[in-house]
Amino acid sequence: MMKKSEEQFDVFDEKRNWLGVAPRSEVHAKGLWHQTFQCWIVTLNDNVPKLLLQLRHPDKDLFPDLLDISCAGHLAAGETVEEGTRELEEELGLSVSFEDLIPCGVFAEEDLISDTLIDREFCHVFLYRCDQALRSYELQPDEVTGLFAVAVSDLKQLVNGVRAEITATGFKRGVNNEYEDIEWPISLKEVVPHPSAYFELLFQKLREQGWE
Repeated sequence: MMKKSEEQFDVFDEKRNWLGVAPRSEVHAKGLWHQTFQCWIVTLNDNVPKLLLQLRHPDKDLFPDLLDISCAGHLAAGETVEEGTRELEEELGLSVSFEDLIPCGVFAEEDLISDTLIDREFCHVFLYRCDQALRSYELQPDEVTGLFAVAVSDLKQLVNGVRAEITATGFKRGVNNEYEDIEWPISLKEVVPHPSAYFELLFQKLREQGWE
């Protein structure tokens, strides 16, 4: 049976010149540059700008059981950035037109996790405003085990080291695979690490939109 690790990705050099196609396992073992689609969902309920964080499944090969971008996934070989919107439908049950996304830019990110796990991504980063209730999202069971909202201002203080802990409000899968509502005091160790420049890109675009 083919494992998810055998998904095929387009691979690039550090200047984003296309080199060919390689399986996921080889891409991460050798640290080959590849592409991801990343979308941060912003909600303005109660006029307080909040970002949604997904809780990654414990079986993920990268950063299991940590809070991360609202929706993110690898682009398969031959897949366009526009087609990356399928991730929103697969992971969160959102049918979104690419034209409704707000582009933040492309960020080159390197995560040297171990000698045999090196993640080098060209991240195509977007914002999308959606004010629906958290519980109305349909989570992909084998990818996402929870969904939480954090105030933009709180997250900014957390990643900038102003505060050591903030509150994330949402739900996660608990006993008997049923979702439980939770208020979760989180620190940076509960969040997938990203370089400070990545968050600067995100917060700058949020500021431009008046969502900070």
